[in-house]
Amino acid sequence: MKKLILLLTTGVIVAMVSCMKTATTEQNGGKANIHVHLTDAPGLFDEVNIDIKDVQVKLTADGSDSGWQSINLVRPGVYNLLDYRNGADTILGSLSVPAGPVSQLRLVLGSNNSVVVDGVSFPLQTPSAQQSGLKLLINTSLSAGINYHFTMDFDGARSIVRTGNGNYILKPVIRIFTESTTGAIKGLVDPASSKAWVYAIANQADTLATTQADTLTGRFLLQGIAAGAAYKVAIHATAGGYKDTTLTNITVTNGVATDIGKISLQ
Repeated sequence: MKKLILLLTTGVIVAMVSCMKTATTEQNGGKANIHVHLTDAPGLFDEVNIDIKDVQVKLTADGSDSGWQSINLVRPGVYNLLDYRNGADTILGSLSVPAGPVSQLRLVLGSNNSVVVDGVSFPLQTPSAQQSGLKLLINTSLSAGINYHFTMDFDGARSIVRTGNGNYILKPVIRIFTESTTGAIKGLVDPASSKAWVYAIANQADTLATTQADTLTGRFLLQGIAAGAAYKVAIHATAGGYKDTTLTNITVTNGVATDIGKISLQ
């Protein structure tokens, strides 16, 4: 009887260990990690404060409204978009999900949104549709064991609409890109006092990304640019009477910030 109990106990332990190993293997081998970041294209405001309540990912590719799962937000609440310019960003949250298709992200906003113009704060009227969730198409397939970084590039300048009676409305304009499928262009505009704007241009006239060079250092970073093409980088000075200049044949590689060095304005 003792031997039988011992054999049964041993069998249970072996079965438990086997199940634990199988579960661990399935978890490690079948999961991908999603990280969602927030950055901003500069706008002519003192602050653009956005109330972020939830970020969700749709884990199916069908057209239904099911399959949504919330990421684990680091800090729900108000974010000043102007804190995240010229390559700066903040991580909103992360989520481990089964490998496979993901089709959309959904940004859910609260009502505590505002814009500061010339030192004066104005509430941002937010349409109810935006509060219920702004859907962003991503349509990609996640591979197991891989980290995916999705960056929401919130265009503050185009997202703020001033009405005829002096109020402001929030109509979010957001593009989304991933670190694994895009590259970037960085450099330095000299002098920084030129307060230059920098543009990445494809097909002669298509502006893909824009940013203002840092007014103290002259550094800039253009993000979310597809690899495998030669781009133009146009520099437009807004102070000091400097001439505009354009660089050509800039090649972008996935996962790499192509450094085009110092651009000296005349």
